[in-house]
Amino acid sequence: MRNTYKGLIAAAATATLSFGAVAQTTWNMATPYPESEFHTRNIQEFVSDVNKLSNGELTITVHSAQSLFKHPEIPRAVRTGQVEMGETLMANLANQSPVFQVDAIPFLVTGYEQSKKLWEGQRPFVEKYLEDNGMRLIYAIPWPGQGFFTAKEINTIADMDGVRFRTYNSTTEKMATLMKAVPTTVEAVEIPQAFSAGIVDAMVTSAATGYRTEAWTFSNYYYDTQAWMPKNMIYVNDRAFQRLSPAVQNAILEAGKAAEERGWAMSEAVFSETTDALKGRMTYVEPDADLTRALAQIGDIMSAEWAEAVGAETADKILAPLR
Repeated sequence: MRNTYKGLIAAAATATLSFGAVAQTTWNMATPYPESEFHTRNIQEFVSDVNKLSNGELTITVHSAQSLFKHPEIPRAVRTGQVEMGETLMANLANQSPVFQVDAIPFLVTGYEQSKKLWEGQRPFVEKYLEDNGMRLIYAIPWPGQGFFTAKEINTIADMDGVRFRTYNSTTEKMATLMKAVPTTVEAVEIPQAFSAGIVDAMVTSAATGYRTEAWTFSNYYYDTQAWMPKNMIYVNDRAFQRLSPAVQNAILEAGKAAEERGWAMSEAVFSETTDALKGRMTYVEPDADLTRALAQIGDIMSAEWAEAVGAETADKILAPLR
C-alpha cells in the first residue's frame, strides 16, 4: 500500500508539472534559396515573430538552399506532410494549374503597384488551389522585375536564336522557345556553375539574383527589361496547421501578414540597391523600343495561351484589378 501511495503521489506531481508546462511544437521549413537572399532573411524574421507571438509554443527550423528538398520537390513534400512548411516560386506550379502561369507572362505587369493589383486578383485562386491540395497559403512576396543577363550583346530578338538560355519552369521554357533560344533548366543556386561550365550563355532573373550570384563574373550585359515580377509563396500543410492551438494558428497568420508587408518593401528596396550595384560592375542596358516590342509580342502570345488554359471567366477575375 505504501509503494502504491508513493506511486500515486509521483504521478500526480508529474501531471501537475505537465499541465503547467507550455506544450512545444517544432516545425521544419524547406526553402530553395540561400541564407543571403532577401526572401530567406524575411522568412527568418517571420519564424522569429511566430516564436514570440506563440510564446515559444511553436519553433520553426528553416532549411535553406535546397538542403532538405530540391525546389521542385518542396510542394509535394508539404502536401504529403514530409515537411510542415515550404517556399516555392509560384510560376513553378504552372504545369499543375494555369493560375500560377500568369506570374511569369512578360510585360503583363511592370512595377510594384501593378504587381500588387495582380496579386489581389490572383490570390483567391491560389488559396483555393492550395486548399484543394491540403495546404494553406501564408503569404507571397514578389521578386524585383526580371532582366536579361547575357554573355554577348543583344541588339534584336534574333540575337537570341540558338543561345543556351537558363530556364527554371515551364513558363520560362516557353518564352525561351518563342525567342528561338535553347532552354536549359538550372536552379538559382546552380547559376554560377552553369555559366562557368558553358551549360548556359544567358538568363532572365532579377537584379537581386544577378547581384547575389555575382553575374558580372560570368556575363557581360544586364538588360533591365523588368519583364515580369514572379512571386514566391510561403505555405503550410493544413493538417499540421489544424493540429495547432487556435493561439498558435493566429500567431502564424499574424506573422504572415507582417512578413508580406515587410517583404514587399524589402523587394522594392533590393531592386533599387542591386540595380545600382550592377551598373557599376557590368554593362547596363535599357532595352530599345524594338527589343521591348519584340518581347511584348511574346508576352501577348503567352497571355492568349494562358487565358485559354485558365478559362475566360477566371482570367477576367484575375486581371480585373489591373483594369
